[in-house]
Amino acid sequence: MGRRRAPELYRAPFPLYALQVDPSAGLLIAAGGGGAAKTGIKNGVHFLQLEQINGRLGASLLHSHDTETRATMNLALAGNILATGQDAHCHLLRFQTHQQKGKTKAEKAASKEQGPRQRKGAAPVEKTSGAETHQEGIELTVENLQAVQTDFSPEPFQKVVCFNHDNTLLATGGTDGYVRIWKVPSLEKVLEFRAHEGEIEDLALGPDGKLVTVGWDLKASVWQKDQLVTQLHWQENGPTFSNTPYRYQACRFGQVPDQPTRLRLFTVQIPHKRLRQPPPCYLTAWDGSTFLPLRTKPCGHEVISCLSVSESGTFLGLGTVTGSVAIYIAFSLQEVFLCGCCSCYVSGLLL
Repeated sequence: MGRRRAPELYRAPFPLYALQVDPSAGLLIAAGGGGAAKTGIKNGVHFLQLEQINGRLGASLLHSHDTETRATMNLALAGNILATGQDAHCHLLRFQTHQQKGKTKAEKAASKEQGPRQRKGAAPVEKTSGAETHQEGIELTVENLQAVQTDFSPEPFQKVVCFNHDNTLLATGGTDGYVRIWKVPSLEKVLEFRAHEGEIEDLALGPDGKLVTVGWDLKASVWQKDQLVTQLHWQENGPTFSNTPYRYQACRFGQVPDQPTRLRLFTVQIPHKRLRQPPPCYLTAWDGSTFLPLRTKPCGHEVISCLSVSESGTFLGLGTVTGSVAIYIAFSLQEVFLCGCCSCYVSGLLL
């Protein structure tokens, strides 16, 4: 299937690194920035209202939250609490939406300032952290709750964050190879252990408390608290390359359709080193209880950068470093859609 160009939904004024959707509120949350470099590129978290306009999905800027000199590189959402990875720290934000009572004269004057990719009638205004930005009829406020350092390597950097199934705990991983578990919303640390020699690339928490981590040491591990349960071996029922080391790039749990008590785990494997003639990347489905591989399929020669699973567990989404997005059927790992939607690295993807 050839590439198709997707219609543009929203263009941010900064590099985008993370996305989340709040379906209950109809919000798309987009975050990123230029970091501490004095390039003039801002850092922020944008809250966008999703709506149908003339039969097509549209997005208008509802609120712009300033993150000062820190670019948000990863996000996790639990209700109205947002966990943001900024440099070596995790920042918790709480947002609320409610009906707007009416604008003051100052707000009406400010509404003339136009934000990126707004529909007619939207009136966002960028302000300092915690300020409000208005769209007709709706207003959103953001409150800073807590912040904590989550990585302690010589060049500390939080790479991934996720909530557990009931949103009472938060797991983080970064360049020092340690998993740290935190209470929500106090960010009190309850567990810490070294999961990998080197960087943690991704992690996923299952509803039974099991944690899957993948790292730059070419390992994927399953943990119960800080005890190693097993390690994944994707090539047991798949291809074997003696001269091409692969590493796990991403991991996600997904529900088995029509079997709500069962889970599958999905992982992406990419060549550990870039080669002139790159070998394919691979997508693997695993049994969510035994962690044995069910099937493995090649997923192209473009290096995969992110993985997403639909809420129903029916579809998988893959993004690449060159800007392509592909959709796969979760059960068969068959590709059903390929789109060259971006011209650069895809760092976040939602289904």
